[in-house]
Amino acid sequence: MFLKTLQIKGFKSFADVATLQLEPGVTVVVGPNGSGKSNVVDAIGWVLGAQAPSAVRSQKMDDVIFAGSAKRPALGRAEVGHWADRVLEHSFPPLGEDRCTSPRPRPGRPDGPAEPRQRSGCGSQLTG
Repeated sequence: MFLKTLQIKGFKSFADVATLQLEPGVTVVVGPNGSGKSNVVDAIGWVLGAQAPSAVRSQKMDDVIFAGSAKRPALGRAEVGHWADRVLEHSFPPLGEDRCTSPRPRPGRPDGPAEPRQRSGCGSQLTG
């Protein structure tokens, strides 16, 4: 399994959509303190199904939704999507691709209920 793409929107410090394209080999996230490096790791854990707030370094799960800043209002929803490729280097036929998103609306917002958190858009798509 190879994580190809990670798309983050409204999750922790990612107010806007951020799309990370990952290449085979080693991927390194670098930046100054407070730039959100650990939030990338939290987003991966969250979209893969982390249920405990402590698993994503939060007090409660609603803390993962962008809370706003001096210049930006709080968002009502966090969403993380990942695309994983199941193609092995020497496999025939290709095994396919998986895409999963994990949305979470803020409670009391018109975006919908927050509990229970559901994974949506999960599935496999054969290629070839």
